[in-house]
Amino acid sequence: MPRTLQTRIFGWLLRTAMLLMSSLALCAHAAGDAAAGAAAGRAPIVVFAAASLTDALQDVTAQAERLLGVTVKLSFAASSALARQIDNGAPADVFVSADTDWMDYLQTHARIEPGSRVDLLGNRLVLVAPAGSDARLKIGRDFPLAAALAGGRLAVGDPDAVPAGRYARAALTQLGVWDSVSGRLVRAENVRAALALVDRGEVPLGIVYRTDALIDKGVRIVDTFPAGSHPPIVYPVALLVGAKAGARDYLEYLRTPAATAVFSKYGFEPVRR
Repeated sequence: MPRTLQTRIFGWLLRTAMLLMSSLALCAHAAGDAAAGAAAGRAPIVVFAAASLTDALQDVTAQAERLLGVTVKLSFAASSALARQIDNGAPADVFVSADTDWMDYLQTHARIEPGSRVDLLGNRLVLVAPAGSDARLKIGRDFPLAAALAGGRLAVGDPDAVPAGRYARAALTQLGVWDSVSGRLVRAENVRAALALVDRGEVPLGIVYRTDALIDKGVRIVDTFPAGSHPPIVYPVALLVGAKAGARDYLEYLRTPAATAVFSKYGFEPVRR
């Protein structure tokens, strides 16, 4: 075969091979982009959680997103409000309640995935005052809470629905002072709202969780309620029926040592298993 023809054939084969390789590379790149786009476009895991968990759960969730490769959307409010929204069909995947009653409510209404419910954290109940206040009070049987209000009002989560308010009512009843202050309450929609009233000096005293008081420099803890004065403060977590793929891994991450360390940093007490 003449050398000129050989050269032409070789050149044609080389160009064809290069075009084929380029096409394959473009296809692979497009497939990779499509896969990445599909992952990026995946619907986020929606977590409904008690307002008192706001700061700690945001930090834990940021870790979970990096390690699990998921996107999580957090929604915080009173456990009562969230449970009712879930029962009315709100599209959530995970629920973290500030008490067992509202998780029981959803379990009774067949809204949580059987076998997925676990107790995650504990907390303490405290009496708080504005940071600049000189209020001094020792919590105990028949302690002078009404007198300490000095004509003001006591901020609590609504005792008829909000877990922190329920714990507060139980403690004050047990200690014999509920009747003296029940008519002087500011019933907040959640515990963070009660905390804000104290922080702004709108009320002289409030009852919140210890974890809330620790993160707010505008308040100080006057005293801690005895553990036996109210039911144990327990935060259960569960998957909701129809939870998206990845929600179970997220729930399991909340129980890891890494997550527990973050919760402990914020003052929560891990539940012993």
